[in-house]
Amino acid sequence: MTWSRGQEVLHPARDAYVDTVRRLKEEEGFVLCVDVTAVDYLETPPRERPDGIAPERFEVVVALVAFDPPRRLRVRVQLPASDAHLPTLWDLHPGVEAYEREVYDLMGIIFDDHPDLTRILMPEDWEGHPLRKDYPVGTVPVQFKAAPPTR
Repeated sequence: MTWSRGQEVLHPARDAYVDTVRRLKEEEGFVLCVDVTAVDYLETPPRERPDGIAPERFEVVVALVAFDPPRRLRVRVQLPASDAHLPTLWDLHPGVEAYEREVYDLMGIIFDDHPDLTRILMPEDWEGHPLRKDYPVGTVPVQFKAAPPTR
């Protein structure tokens, strides 16, 4: 466990991820998942993590909220680029369905057993994942409206 910006941060291993979130929900009262996102650390300096947690290229970050007493907590899981899979939290928090689809679409992280892991922002025929740091810059054509004539 670490602390960041006044929030407790847990760093479970991938195989303990779902059990950790389940325990937090059932025993600690973290009943609301407000976000699931990911970070690509391809070219980013090292980040804070506890001893024994090896840094990987990808990190999935889950934000949880408890109401009684009011608390926030983050769960950060390391994923290697060669095996960017993580179990879905859909059975515990059905509201994560869209968050996990967005992470899949933009970062290419696969959520195993997700009920509808399809693109949500990019067209179905889009190749690649545009928020990865190795995604080619400038490959998206930008269309501008014609500028008004000047006098």
